[in-house]
Amino acid sequence: MTDRIGAPGFDMSRRELVAATGGMTVLAGCMSRLGESETPSSEESQPATETGDDEESSLPWTSSPEVVQVDEQGGSVTLRSVTARHAVHPLDSMGGPVELPKVWAFQADEGEPSVPGPILRTTEGNDIEVTLDNTGNVHPHTLHFHGVSKTWENDGVPTTTGIQVGPDEKHTYTIPANVPGTHLYHCHYQTHRHIDMGMYGIFRVDPKGYEPADKEYFFTVKDWDSRLNRQLAGEDVDYSPRNRNPDVFTINGKSLPRTLHPEAGSPIIVDHGDTVRLHIVNAGYMSHPMHTHNHRFRLVEKDGGQVPEAAQYDHDVTNIAPAERHTIEFTADADPGIYLVHCHKVNHAMNGRVYPGGMVTGVVYRDAMDTDVFADLMESAGYEG
Repeated sequence: MTDRIGAPGFDMSRRELVAATGGMTVLAGCMSRLGESETPSSEESQPATETGDDEESSLPWTSSPEVVQVDEQGGSVTLRSVTARHAVHPLDSMGGPVELPKVWAFQADEGEPSVPGPILRTTEGNDIEVTLDNTGNVHPHTLHFHGVSKTWENDGVPTTTGIQVGPDEKHTYTIPANVPGTHLYHCHYQTHRHIDMGMYGIFRVDPKGYEPADKEYFFTVKDWDSRLNRQLAGEDVDYSPRNRNPDVFTINGKSLPRTLHPEAGSPIIVDHGDTVRLHIVNAGYMSHPMHTHNHRFRLVEKDGGQVPEAAQYDHDVTNIAPAERHTIEFTADADPGIYLVHCHKVNHAMNGRVYPGGMVTGVVYRDAMDTDVFADLMESAGYEG
């Protein structure tokens, strides 16, 4: 069972959203699903050109990540890597457009390819089987799951297990749901390149008796050096992972103002008095001090470990290192309005040379969604009437 959603955790219906925003309608995009490129490239040397202009333009666009309730579909899911294009912010507002011309997106079952990949969600004790389907691809891949305790052969590291999934092969991993919490999964073949091409996602294990908050969201933050994506798309640019210089910064694959798009982005839409729970995963290679405006929060979970209540305290910045997972909670008790949530490294809150942009989203009170300020933001984000 899957949830097609714009921001993972977003539970406002389309009818409620239209009513709240005064009848705004979504701009139609060119999100048609097309064939995948199959032209090979070298993995061990400097990446070779994979597609020409015609092939690149035929690649599908990524969609927003979906939540896959794995325990509701018999405990199994199939992930496939799809070569695609990724619109970080498709318009010319706030330093856009920002686009990654080639990514390797994960697709769950018959869903849409997305960056980040689908959120795989299960319940403690309900182990899952994840089949990596590498049919139609030209690169080997693997799957590595953080956090949970698993057998050696299911660790997903080809160097130490001897198992990799070659082109046109399939392999099923058995992943125990024995560590409740929010975890990361990613490809562990040529990791320095494959994560940077988009092969990562969230694995969530709800503890038994889990009580969700009023509003619950999943955020994956990521820094990108777009030279890699552009080089694999055929552009004449130099790239080395030893000389990585990130120039794109995203939340759930999008940059401000697209992050505030209620269907394609990840605004935290709340009603006054809501308890809000954010699961934040860092899938990049840099630390990100995430700051909430006007809302102090408590860190309640880290890397699948519950933070004892006696150790919880109110603060408004949490620094998330690469591969860390922080779950924070706060009450939406501020003056109803629009408040930023962003990385406090200022150059991470930019699109190129334009500020603001990048790794920025916001807490949006429903009462503020019919204001002129929100309408202006929605026009910049590509959601307009």
